[in-house]
Amino acid sequence: MSTQQKTVDYILEQAAGAGTVTARKMFGEYGMYCDGKVMAFICDDQLFIKPTQAGRDYLGEVTEGEAYPGSKMYFVIEGDRWDDADWLAELVRVTAAELPEPKVKKSKS
Repeated sequence: MSTQQKTVDYILEQAAGAGTVTARKMFGEYGMYCDGKVMAFICDDQLFIKPTQAGRDYLGEVTEGEAYPGSKMYFVIEGDRWDDADWLAELVRVTAAELPEPKVKKSKS
């Protein structure tokens, strides 16, 4: 099962308060970015947030799962939590703030 575009659009809309939130197709599903940092995956209409200490502190009790078979474990954010835009945006913001800046790609010249 693959993710529906309306699911991606809804998550991005709800998390917009965190900064510049975008998604890109990757491996048939979606990577979610906040201010240029990949910080989540949207797979099979589920949201998987990269684990960080700030995210764990914010969530309190966490549920972890694989975003795709063989992946590392991510925080699984249940669909009913997506409806609270302020809550979701803050989770995205604190997670992205703890992640390293993306590596600058070197030109091949």
